[in-house]
Amino acid sequence: MRDYRPAEIIIDDTTLRDGEQTAGVAFSLAEKIAIARLLDDMGVQELECGIPAMGADEQRAVKALVDLGLNARLLTWNRALVEDIRASLACGVEAVDISLSVSDLHIRHKLRKSRSWVREQLKVALGFAKQHDLYVSVGGEDASRADLDFLVDLMELARSLGADRFRFCDTLGLLDPFSTYEKIRYLAERVELDIEVHTHNDLGMATANAIAGVRAGARFVNTTVNGLGERAGNAALEEVVMGLKHACGMACPIDTGRLVEVSHCVARASGRSVPAWKAVVGERIFAHEAGLHVDGILKDPRNYEPFEPAEVGLSRHLVLGKHAGRHGLAERLRDLGLEPSPDRLPDLLQRVRTASQRRKRPVTDFELTRMYHRLCARPIGRRKISAGSVALALTDR
Repeated sequence: MRDYRPAEIIIDDTTLRDGEQTAGVAFSLAEKIAIARLLDDMGVQELECGIPAMGADEQRAVKALVDLGLNARLLTWNRALVEDIRASLACGVEAVDISLSVSDLHIRHKLRKSRSWVREQLKVALGFAKQHDLYVSVGGEDASRADLDFLVDLMELARSLGADRFRFCDTLGLLDPFSTYEKIRYLAERVELDIEVHTHNDLGMATANAIAGVRAGARFVNTTVNGLGERAGNAALEEVVMGLKHACGMACPIDTGRLVEVSHCVARASGRSVPAWKAVVGERIFAHEAGLHVDGILKDPRNYEPFEPAEVGLSRHLVLGKHAGRHGLAERLRDLGLEPSPDRLPDLLQRVRTASQRRKRPVTDFELTRMYHRLCARPIGRRKISAGSVALALTDR
């Protein structure tokens, strides 16, 4: 499969728009400002910051974000209606996404219109936006289910009217990476207009589809922090950035060391906690327990880690549980300032495994220290009874 990836990838993060459309999520103005500033400081190039047509409160929030004077370009989301674009202009933004349904299913059963109506609506809305010198992304809602030649027709029309790019939306997250690649490539080969990919995660493929779109020639990628968004969410910022970097060798100008920081910020603001096993930013994704893996990590972390934990703001954890091994146990004892005696290690390891299995969790440092001292208080082959060991035995229950 030929790689058509562009030289420069621009992240257009839509946490403040599509992320906030997650059912039940509402950011305060202070939270929006904090998120915007953090994303901007990290180097995210564009922020889709709201929907001014929603009303006065949303307009005040968008104006406040504009007034921050961020380096990132701010865009607003609009229906392909003049009144929506007027509301965005009143907020002081210089870039907009104008969205209209492009699949026959949506045109017939949502808009209850025709393809010709969609073309005329695009002419009116895009024409008005360009008259006011706005940067315009034309958003094709449900583009993944649209007729490709109709999309080519709309993109040619948009280009002729001065549109700056076309947003290809997999609105229901129904594509796989192979079909995404084929569709984006088809469009990129036929129309000289930048393409943006907007992917949803209903089938768990949002990040993969976003990266496939880039490989096919899309220059812009929509993301949300932690993959927030409608239903199953959108392509996650942290996954897309690290996927492009490590799977594709394509660096984005993003400070990845702050990915965990922004993840926590958005988690608090959204009330949606991040699972410990969440790709890239989960707090336990660099926790290692299995003896074989821990041995490999101790010899060279690259054996079992795709990138350094610090690259995204995390730390490595060696866990003592049911599957712990001798090397991991010895390393943990040394970290605690204890001597991992070779003749005691097998017995101690068995105690660790048994305790972990019984308690259904890893052994804590306190518990390990107690086990160590209890074991070392006894000579090999004969139990030594002492007041201290009796006291420890009574507490180890």
